[in-house]
Amino acid sequence: MSARMYVVGALLALLVPARARAWPVDLVVPLEPGKERFHKLDTVDWVQVADASVADAELLPGSNELLLTGQKAGRTLLLLYAGGRFAVWRLTVGSPPREDPAPRLAAAREACPDLNATTGTERSLSASVKDSACRLALLELLKTDAFVARELELTFDLPVLQEQLASLGEGLEPLGLEARYSGAGVVVSGAGSPEVHRKALWELFHRSVGRVPLDDQIQEVKPPAPTDAGAPAAVEVEREIPVEVLPPPKKSRKR
Repeated sequence: MSARMYVVGALLALLVPARARAWPVDLVVPLEPGKERFHKLDTVDWVQVADASVADAELLPGSNELLLTGQKAGRTLLLLYAGGRFAVWRLTVGSPPREDPAPRLAAAREACPDLNATTGTERSLSASVKDSACRLALLELLKTDAFVARELELTFDLPVLQEQLASLGEGLEPLGLEARYSGAGVVVSGAGSPEVHRKALWELFHRSVGRVPLDDQIQEVKPPAPTDAGAPAAVEVEREIPVEVLPPPKKSRKR
C-alpha cells in the first residue's frame, strides 16, 4: 500500500492546500548584507527567522508586506504561517560557500532505485520512497539547494510514512503535542504557547521528506500578562470609623 503525495510550490502567496512543509524549502531568496528587500504576500499571520544574526524579517504593520534585511553572509531559514498553513524559505545572504549536492544525489540514487532527477533550468525529482534508507538519503539531499518543493514528486510506502510519523512524535512529545494520521494526512493536536506552536512547525519541517496534508489543531494558549515587580504593593486604606462625642454629665445641685 502506498500514499501518493504531490508537491506544489507555495512561493509568495501561501495559497496552496494545507500541507506540512518539509525538506526541501519552498523558495530561495538571495539577500545582500545591510540591504533590504520587500515581498508582498497575499496573506500571512507571522514569520520567524531561524538565525536572526544572518537575516532579519519583519511584517510591516497594516499590510502583508514582508521586509527582509541581510545582516551577514550565510544561510538561514524563514518560517511563514497563515491560517493553518506554513512555508519555509531559505535566505541566502551574500556569497556563502556553495554546497555540492552531487555526493548526496549519488547516495539518493543508490538508496532509491527508481529515482529520476534532472538538473539545470528545468529541475525535477521523482522517486518511490519504499524504505528507511531511501527516506534518510532524500532527507540529506533535500537539505541542500539542489531542489525546491515544487520540483518534487514522491510516492511513500505506508511503513515509511509510519516511520516518519514516529520521528514526528519524538519531536512533538517534549512540547506536549501529538501527531497521528487521518487517512494520508497528519493531525497535530494539543495546546501550548505561541512559542510552542512555532517549535512544533519547525519539528514538522526538519523531520519530514516531502509534504503530507496537515490538519493543524494546535491551540495557542497566551501566557498571562507579566506583573510589574517594581510597582509598590497596593495598601488598603482603613475606613474611618465615626466616633460619637457625648457631652459631659450635668452636675447635681446639692440642697
